[in-house]
Amino acid sequence: MSTPRSKRSGAVEARPGLLTRGLDTIERLGNKIPDPFVLFLLLFAVVAVASSVLSAMGATYEVPGSEEGVQPIRGFFTAGGLTWFTTHLVPNFIGFPPLGVVLTILLGVGIAQRTGLLNTLVRRAFGGAPKWMLPYVAALVAVSGSIMSDAAMVVIPPLAAMVFKAAGRHPVAGLLGSFAAAMAAFSCSPFITSTDALLSGITNTAAASVESLGTTHVSPISNHFLTFTIAVVLSAVAGLLIDRVLEPALERRGVSREQTGADAAVSGEGEDRPDLKMDSELTASERAGLRWAGISLVTTVIAVLAVTLPAGSPMRNEDGVFLPTSPLLGSVVFLVFLTLAVPGVAYGVSTRAIRGGADVARMMGHTVKEMSGFIVLAFVMAQFLELFNWTGLSTWIAIKGAQTLEATGFTGFGAILCFVLLAWLINFLIISGSAQWALFAVVFVPMFALLGYEPGFVQAAYRIGDSTSSVLSPLNPYVIIVLGFLKSYEPRAGIGTVIARCLPFSLVFLVMWVAVFAVFYFGGLPIGPGMYARL
Repeated sequence: MSTPRSKRSGAVEARPGLLTRGLDTIERLGNKIPDPFVLFLLLFAVVAVASSVLSAMGATYEVPGSEEGVQPIRGFFTAGGLTWFTTHLVPNFIGFPPLGVVLTILLGVGIAQRTGLLNTLVRRAFGGAPKWMLPYVAALVAVSGSIMSDAAMVVIPPLAAMVFKAAGRHPVAGLLGSFAAAMAAFSCSPFITSTDALLSGITNTAAASVESLGTTHVSPISNHFLTFTIAVVLSAVAGLLIDRVLEPALERRGVSREQTGADAAVSGEGEDRPDLKMDSELTASERAGLRWAGISLVTTVIAVLAVTLPAGSPMRNEDGVFLPTSPLLGSVVFLVFLTLAVPGVAYGVSTRAIRGGADVARMMGHTVKEMSGFIVLAFVMAQFLELFNWTGLSTWIAIKGAQTLEATGFTGFGAILCFVLLAWLINFLIISGSAQWALFAVVFVPMFALLGYEPGFVQAAYRIGDSTSSVLSPLNPYVIIVLGFLKSYEPRAGIGTVIARCLPFSLVFLVMWVAVFAVFYFGGLPIGPGMYARL
């Protein structure tokens, strides 16, 4: 009978490495953070108590430059507070800016995705790429795939692995490289996505307390000049890292190119949904569908231009232009929905994925069903944000924070960089981008507005930190999913394996994006239509 080895018998147990210990610590801390729904309930309670205490103490605030004068902190546990809450519970929820915008865009995404259009576009892009160009194509597809929302992290990495292997390149390089690029592009996409709508809605809610400063309304396209530029650079840099860093490292370590067992998630076997197909070759029906989708998209664009470009167009503002505000910019959500839904329907009808109106409704219904968690979270998030604003506590904290920064002289680009790094670090503990921004926005948007920064600019700074570290968080569910794909090649791989190989991507992306951000800031360039750094 064998006995366990111990220090007495001369064997010394291997001590976990520094990276493993660090990841274990992060995971333990992250697991102590409540679920976002519970977290916002707790934060609601904290604001309710804090506002009541400060109100009883007679705390006041005054927004510099505002004509409203000195304002008192309003307590939740007062007659006025309880009346406000009971009469505004429904308006707070229904009026939550991200709710309608996000759901509307996702209805369009649902059609384009469920018919298989987005999946076919990804497979078409991979299929025509030569061997030497594959890393760059994989990066570009992953970055562009953010329009597919969460599905991008499930579909693109295993598909990239399959295409890399077929071309004689290392499949794990395609798997992990495309995953890192897709995660980074989730908040910095070349397209207008539901993330733009979600973040801008939260930003406007947070900026309501300092609107007297003349802040610019944040729309889903307010960061687009910056995010589009970053996405283009990201595609090239991610491809270079896959080609010159990740793949050579995998070859040196002798990581297997062959799968050790059946992996239905990678092979696509057993899936009959067109949006989850993994075949590298397109069928004749799919190619015909792409042609009809392209024709419908061009037709849609021509129709939109016909009612936009002529002088006197109803899409222009009273001055006959489009900036800073106009019906055209106010129609962004409608236009995004249109450019997703129309080609999606055309593709679906051509491929017979859509046989009637009921199929379109079913696809949209499935998308809403998948967003049920967001709707529930939006309910409690809306109550927290509105309470924070109504009590005046958000403005009071922002003024105190701005005064502290001004007293130390730390109000320039260095303060913005510290904010970016804080967002980068917090991602290790709070993986939900919307939940994290809801926490940050209520404090930092008013605070930086008091220092002269536009809310849309502060939002852009947050997106840089948030996007570049999400691939490293052990709490990220997609890290676990990609680990499952990786284990088919490396059975001994763990979370640390994924994070260690994605770390160069995260650090390079962070430095690169900050550099691009600095060019826009110091060059005085707009980060989106009508949106600059300074008020």
